[in-house]
Amino acid sequence: MRLLQRLRQTPPSLSGQFRHDPSIRFADLAINGLWALSGAVVRKPISPPAEQPLTLTVADRTVVAHDQDVIELRLTPAPGATLPPWHAGAHIDVHLPSGRVRQYSLCGDPNSDDHYRIAVRRIPGGGGGSVEIHDRLPVGATITTLGPRNAFPLAVPGYGSPAQRFRFIAGGIGITPILSMLTVAERLGVDWSMVYVGRSRDSLPFLDEVARFGNRIEIRTDDVDGLPTAATLLGDCPDGTSVYACGPAPMLAVIRAALVGRDTVELHYERFGAAPVVDGEPFEVTVASTGTTVQVAADETLLAALTRAGVAAPYSCQQGFCGTCRTRVLAGDVEHRDTLLTEPERAEQMLTCVSRSAGAPLTLDL
Repeated sequence: MRLLQRLRQTPPSLSGQFRHDPSIRFADLAINGLWALSGAVVRKPISPPAEQPLTLTVADRTVVAHDQDVIELRLTPAPGATLPPWHAGAHIDVHLPSGRVRQYSLCGDPNSDDHYRIAVRRIPGGGGGSVEIHDRLPVGATITTLGPRNAFPLAVPGYGSPAQRFRFIAGGIGITPILSMLTVAERLGVDWSMVYVGRSRDSLPFLDEVARFGNRIEIRTDDVDGLPTAATLLGDCPDGTSVYACGPAPMLAVIRAALVGRDTVELHYERFGAAPVVDGEPFEVTVASTGTTVQVAADETLLAALTRAGVAAPYSCQQGFCGTCRTRVLAGDVEHRDTLLTEPERAEQMLTCVSRSAGAPLTLDL
């Protein structure tokens, strides 16, 4: 029984095993464009969602940042129903009443099996998902999900990683996947340190919750300490450290650049929104339903160009792995940059959030 309990508490290794895997350190280090600047970036497979939709009820709403822009939602299943288990770093795709689909990290204790917990920052100029949750998802409202998926799994030293310690780096709402990682690291007795950065203390969610860790978490804000440097973010970061970072793209770029050549340091990351377009070429796309022609700039995603032109195009992750923006291609050749579609699917479809034209104009079934 104790062994089973410990296996449940311990995230699987990157290969899905629960035993130590000394070869995992060298697996799948390739990453394109700007992100290739980093040293030991580990890219991991995404666990598949459940097959049947799961209805969840908003059981509680709590403000968790003093500027009122971040709320925590506690989501519970129907009476008698059970929740699929999850590991630190997982997220759920939240299907909202409007039809929008948005992704939010699970930020509770992975051992809790009676509710999920997510946190949502209001983004007035975004795609409308966060505003809908803040303004039109009261206690008692329901959403659906296909259960947890994990694009940012925690590999614990001795249980999937040869690293000896953790360095956690959170920027603003990037604290959400890190919270569950702290719980697991503490439970398993792994050495760790952390820095938490943001604009101001009022903008940082869950400050009261992380206060229980005392000075093991360094809190730095731009209004008091200035913009964080690589040295601030990484700390000592000796050989054998596994770095887990979540936050905005500029913060992650600083971290990656600082770790160039540090092959004895693992870097695991999760960014907000779309990655920058690297080595892109401008192209043209036609919307089949209206005949509208949209010009896509060299440094712009196809999804961003469609949105700018007022074309209703679905999306969620903006990073090429969830599949929400999957679109049928009626004409033209695609330069696929996603990690989701199979080769047969790529013959007919594309993900507008990351993929581009291979040269000729595209016509999309939109």
